[in-house]
Amino acid sequence: MLTKRIIPCLDIKNGRTVKGVNFVDLRDAGDPVELARIYSEAGADELVFLDISATEERRKTLANLVLRVAEEVNIPFTVGGGISSIEDVDILLQNGADKVSVNSSAVKNPKLINELAGKFGSQCITVAIDAKQIEDTWIVHLVGGKVPTELDLFDWAKEVEERGAGEILFTSMDNDGTKDGFANEALARLSDQLNIPIIASGGAGNTQHFVDTFIDGKSDAALAASVFHFKEIEIKDLKSILRDNGIPVRL
Repeated sequence: MLTKRIIPCLDIKNGRTVKGVNFVDLRDAGDPVELARIYSEAGADELVFLDISATEERRKTLANLVLRVAEEVNIPFTVGGGISSIEDVDILLQNGADKVSVNSSAVKNPKLINELAGKFGSQCITVAIDAKQIEDTWIVHLVGGKVPTELDLFDWAKEVEERGAGEILFTSMDNDGTKDGFANEALARLSDQLNIPIIASGGAGNTQHFVDTFIDGKSDAALAASVFHFKEIEIKDLKSILRDNGIPVRL
């Protein structure tokens, strides 16, 4: 059985790690390179760096940051934010990133997923999907959750898989930063519908939430930010609890 992954997420703005609630009210959480080193040593399986203002401000993710992180960590890491071309991805992978995450650019140009997967391989391509439940429908949003689309989460996720994405990072905007738990019903539906790994994001507040998303949400990995940044949960302790609940993890 494949082990479940624990992934600290570092949202980057102006070179610093930040964290908010429902995608707003950001507060400083520390130096991203230093946090990356700490998480690598603490037993994280992977890291995700998202330059949350890159798309909005039409900037490219800082390749220099990727280079610095690659020098400090020995676990895989994904970088996203403002990626819209083969050239963008090539620079990030050459500087040491293992995977890239595309979001808004993939919605605006779905063929980008095909191009990136064809050039670099599906294993390098993560598609991030931010969605909010409006009435009974999960609606995909862009530009850090600021711009709603007409896309249904599940329809878009299926298309993403068909176009060659290697995994999906699904963030529930309703759950993000609330610490009330992951959107497990939607996650389970995604898992049942797709054949690629699903990373749960948005809502982690305690260790039970991780247990629940792996069991009830059928998630392949769980991503969190504030509970790790502010030392509310230690990764070593979390993995011990997951193992005690029969969930396979790398210790």
